[in-house]
Amino acid sequence: MRAPTALRRQQHQTTTQQFEFAIETTRQISNMSVTLHTNLGDLKIEVFCESVPKTAENFLALCASHYYDASPFHRLIPKFMAQTGGPAHPSPPDNPKGGRSIWGGVFEDEIRPALKHGARGVVSMANKGPGTNGSQFFVLFDKAPHLDGLNTVFGRIIGDDSTVTLGKIEAVEVDRKNRPKEPVVIERVTVHANPLAG
Repeated sequence: MRAPTALRRQQHQTTTQQFEFAIETTRQISNMSVTLHTNLGDLKIEVFCESVPKTAENFLALCASHYYDASPFHRLIPKFMAQTGGPAHPSPPDNPKGGRSIWGGVFEDEIRPALKHGARGVVSMANKGPGTNGSQFFVLFDKAPHLDGLNTVFGRIIGDDSTVTLGKIEAVEVDRKNRPKEPVVIERVTVHANPLAG
């Protein structure tokens, strides 16, 4: 049954306000953070708003609008990375590799020489080539210098709890196509204005 028109209008207004809050806050603060609450624990990400403003705006607005709620980690490659960020209910449903930006399509890279894929816990945009960023991103299990200049680094994992959670995710058994044999899911996301916030 469809929600009453007034309720749908209120829900749309709330989502719009969340988008606007995330975008405006991104423009005012050098760095922000979010916590991805996964079924294996929390991953807290410091977002480099000043260095990659458009990528940060997209990521934070998607977080604030609950776009990532129930999004699966559909690709896990031990000693390399964990990929997520597709919609929870993709179309077609057997394709978790979809996704979109807040502008409806793809957007350009923000490659910064100072931001490298140089350590475990680096967070970067997944893409299909130059200028094809949408909603998907990945977290490194190890340094991956071959991605420098190809993918936009926009954050890093921070905090001991996040380190433990990343280890749990990497330990999940995968099949021959690097798909996890047990679900690993972003249940919800908390957006923090301060990267040191609890």
